[in-house]
Amino acid sequence: MRRYLAFAMLLIVVSGCAFQAGRARPTRGVQNVAAQVATPLRSPTMPPEATATMAPTHTPLPTPTPSPFAETPLPEETQSGAPPIDGVAVWKAQEAWLSDLYDRASRSVVHITTRTYTYDFFLRPIPQEGTGSGFMWDTEGHVVTNYHVVENAREIEVALADGTRTTASIVGVDPQNDLAVIKLDEVPDNAPPLPLGDSLSLRVGHFVIAIGNPFGFDRTMTLGIVSALGRVIQSESGTFIGEVIQTDAAINPGNSGGPLLDIEGRVVGVNSAIISPSGANAGIGFAIPAHTVKRVVPELIERGYYRHPWLGIEAFDLTPRLADALRRRGVAVPDEGVLVVAVYRGGPAANAGIRGATARVQIANLLLPVGGDVIVGVDGDPVTSLRDLNLLLENRYRVGDRVVLNIVRNGDPMDVEVILAERP
Repeated sequence: MRRYLAFAMLLIVVSGCAFQAGRARPTRGVQNVAAQVATPLRSPTMPPEATATMAPTHTPLPTPTPSPFAETPLPEETQSGAPPIDGVAVWKAQEAWLSDLYDRASRSVVHITTRTYTYDFFLRPIPQEGTGSGFMWDTEGHVVTNYHVVENAREIEVALADGTRTTASIVGVDPQNDLAVIKLDEVPDNAPPLPLGDSLSLRVGHFVIAIGNPFGFDRTMTLGIVSALGRVIQSESGTFIGEVIQTDAAINPGNSGGPLLDIEGRVVGVNSAIISPSGANAGIGFAIPAHTVKRVVPELIERGYYRHPWLGIEAFDLTPRLADALRRRGVAVPDEGVLVVAVYRGGPAANAGIRGATARVQIANLLLPVGGDVIVGVDGDPVTSLRDLNLLLENRYRVGDRVVLNIVRNGDPMDVEVILAERP
């Protein structure tokens, strides 16, 4: 038995030495790391000479220079998981600023409730209610809102920030720009007018704040940015409103007529419309710019309506395809513009010598009037359609202004000065 045990011990020692001598040597780079960070443990049965097989048999590569970033100690705040103190201070300053802005501006935002009446089959009146927003314009009780908020209203009730309720009456409306002014029957003492900002200095990315009454929730504030500028939208009256501000600040039914503010609490727009498949906020809202409000509202208070500039022409769009067809029939026209069909007698265009159509040309099943002047610009700004012309006149000029129409007459370009009149 002892002889078998001695033989077994001898086999174990011999196997251990053979395994140690036959191990694969580490590759370059790995071998240096193994020699520096790991010292092989000696087996109780392994002779001391066996450990020599772990030493490198080639010249080791130089140790790489450690990265300075790896040795830079992390700040105490980062190591502990807390955010940097400066970042917290910035966010707290923003919170304080927005809270102060809301406290100042929300006092001037009002909740408008309108009542209209329809009639059933037996001519019995059925009252219907609508809600919207508005903001104080001056200290005389004038409130600015959207035209579609007070359209056809028989009764108007206004709730102020302090809970006071009063009635109001319509002073003036402008359906084309979707603006209206109402006047409170009781002028509040603690609702100062909101200042107007400069909407022309807005840039995409600027922060804006909307305050209104979405779904009846009084004086709700939402924050967003200016998503785009110069948009054109169609109002409920069917006309086009230009130079509109697009924002992703949450705007919902009930926000209409409320102010869109810059970060200083100044009105840069009047919230007017949204695009949404569901009827709720989808991140695309529109506001009428403050420079339009500044131009329209004083006239609504003074006259009850806004005087829109007018050329006194009947015209249609000249497209490149239509222009090519007309040129094949011998009519000299440019590629694009507004082809004047007729001018109103005594109107601005007629007084300036603008010419209407003098002949007719048949194209397919259409009989088109031709020979009139083609308007291609106004004061150097290009015009390619009747919509472009109307938006340009509406947003840049007023009644009584002198404008230079850039026209093409019988193929020759020329300029004609026109004094804009009030649209009848």
